Amino acid sequence: MISVNDFKTGLTIELEGQAYQVVEFQHVKPGKGAAFVRAKLKNIKSSGVIEKTFRAGEKVKRAHLDRREMQYLYNDGEGYVFMDNESYEQITISPEAIGDGIKWLLENMNIHVLFFQGNIIGIELPNFVELEVVETEPGVKGDTATGATKNAILETGAAVQVPLFINVGDKLRIDTRTGEYIERA
Repeated sequence: MISVNDFKTGLTIELEGQAYQVVEFQHVKPGKGAAFVRAKLKNIKSSGVIEKTFRAGEKVKRAHLDRREMQYLYNDGEGYVFMDNESYEQITISPEAIGDGIKWLLENMNIHVLFFQGNIIGIELPNFVELEVVETEPGVKGDTATGATKNAILETGAAVQVPLFINVGDKLRIDTRTGEYIERA
């Protein structure tokens, strides 16, 4: 059990048999009445966000998530096939369980698969991935100082905004949390 006073962004708790991740929280001490904690919680399985208010000092159950390192192998048309790096067992994960992470998956990439009570609830991607640009407009000399951006399609099919000096074939470092270009790799 963990006190709601100890909430941190990213903490995983269990409410009504479901796993939730703390997205944001706020301790409120009104001038009149008891203190409370207002939290935004993201359901790990459905990705739905709820707001919940807890009394200060209230205890909630910490959700135990199992993280297993697995390697992404391929898409079989119905789902995404991953291999456990220890047992070499292959499992198929539905696109719904992966969510937006699909656009950053490259074959042979190692990621963490999240399990809650023995069921797959999602994946945990690395914070940064390096992907190659396969399609973008050519850069024009002299346009690099304006801070302008253009659209680029990466090898996974994801579209990101990049500076004008980026060309086809360049390897880019992308932040998987925000989907933003960071730098050339």
